[in-house]
Amino acid sequence: GCADDARGSAHVTHWSRWLEGGRPHAAIALAALAAVGAALVTQHGFGMLPCAWCVLQRMIFVVIALVALPAAAVAALRRPLAALTALLATGGGAAALWQHFVAASSTSCKLTLADRIIASSGLDALLPSVFAPWASCADAAVRLLGLPYEAWSLALFIVIAAVAVAALLRGRR
Repeated sequence: GCADDARGSAHVTHWSRWLEGGRPHAAIALAALAAVGAALVTQHGFGMLPCAWCVLQRMIFVVIALVALPAAAVAALRRPLAALTALLATGGGAAALWQHFVAASSTSCKLTLADRIIASSGLDALLPSVFAPWASCADAAVRLLGLPYEAWSLALFIVIAAVAVAALLRGRR
């Protein structure tokens, strides 16, 4: 009845307030950097070597964080950078899907789009412990807590895109 409506309204108001200001952008940056941190822990701590598509997703998470941080700090940048964040997250999701449905069955990632982007960025030479692919796509097809590793990445890209779109729409009011 009325009590349920009031609780539902309060819940919506709470999320609406959370979407104000730079909070969603700061949360996006933190989540994206946490994803890269988790990938580095699984790589260096547990020997899960990344393929080119894994590394490309890391790069996208870093770019998302670099886009979200100024949006968290500067109100005038929030709407355009929220749109850019949503586009980047969509691209990251596409990379995760490609990794799962196509690349995971490939024994070589050489000369794929991911490999070319990584090589052209120069980040693999600059920071090889973070951005160099060390495994083939088939070898990097591992599970984490029962799900393919790229499924976790896809889920986070979806959440980031949803928060960015919500912040973008909230900013129109």
